[in-house]
Amino acid sequence: MRTRVTDMFGIEFPIFAFSHCRDVVAAVSRAGGMGVLGALNFTPEELEMELKWIDEHVGGRPYGVDVVMPASYEGADLGVDSPADLLARLQGMIPAGHRQFVEDLLARHDVPPLTGDDPGKVLLGWTDVTARPQVEVALRHPIALLANALGPPPADVVEQAHAHGVKVAALASTPRHAVKQVEVGVDVVVAQGTEAGGHTGEISTMVLIPQVVDAVDVPVLAAGGIGDGRQMAAGMALGAEGVWTGSIWLTVEEADTPELARQRILAATSRDTVRSRSWTGKPARLLKNEWTDAWESAESPGTLPMPLQFMLISDALRRIGRSDAGELATFPAGQIIGTMNQVKSAKQVVFDLVEGYVEAMDRLGRISDD
Repeated sequence: MRTRVTDMFGIEFPIFAFSHCRDVVAAVSRAGGMGVLGALNFTPEELEMELKWIDEHVGGRPYGVDVVMPASYEGADLGVDSPADLLARLQGMIPAGHRQFVEDLLARHDVPPLTGDDPGKVLLGWTDVTARPQVEVALRHPIALLANALGPPPADVVEQAHAHGVKVAALASTPRHAVKQVEVGVDVVVAQGTEAGGHTGEISTMVLIPQVVDAVDVPVLAAGGIGDGRQMAAGMALGAEGVWTGSIWLTVEEADTPELARQRILAATSRDTVRSRSWTGKPARLLKNEWTDAWESAESPGTLPMPLQFMLISDALRRIGRSDAGELATFPAGQIIGTMNQVKSAKQVVFDLVEGYVEAMDRLGRISDD
């Protein structure tokens, strides 16, 4: 399989695997694709340790890092350079009514309070101020790709990556977004349809990919509902030069997905996800449950803009994770989970994608011959 992206990164298969788990990233890269580590949840110090581990276990194969540098978010105009100062300013912007709504929701489900002095992670890399240190850490390692998950990355970050010989990718949910990304120098556009897990737009993958391919002259990766080789073949038939995958790695053997969450994903259908602002304040596809339902109910005060929404719920998510209230456990998941009903190794998933792609192309070839 040879496309511009396989040549660009020196990989065997144009399969990009986004995961927050370093074991998955290394396994996919060793199998011939490219693992991409989601940096959002890590402090700069933690990210340094994760990337050092990948360097030692990836076998010299290329890998990438994904950060979140949204073009717009609450507090962007405060002129605050310190993450601690920004956190303090933003905390004061969360209404008391929203805090009470979360407490009442947890109380109805008998979720106990946190114990100990663990402050948790409240702000994460949802802002320019908190994401730039992650970029600096990433560029100290031999990464091949720096990806931005929310809109076009800042032009100076693109320049910084290119100065280190690192290619830049960004996710787009409309052709207009894709054009803006290319204008700031992005090397690869990920056209992500609404079927995807996490932050996603409203246009379906089948409709979006050809529009983005026609709008830009850089390689395009198909994303959103890509879970087997037939879907990979469909995306590439539409003009994509590879695929960007995410949800399918949640249930592989190497993933650090909590067992309760893994079992819920394995049992879910494609109708069990919903686009909701209840996680970050921006529309993201999550596993549908009593948490997402509560934020759509008449009692809901409405969600807050990014990053205030996650700041509001961060302690609640930790409390839920440490309790038996699985009906409230929320996490990003795409519609492809309806076909994810078996635990496999990451290597096997890569090979299944390739095998399914080859079979699909052979079938189309036979139809053409006939």
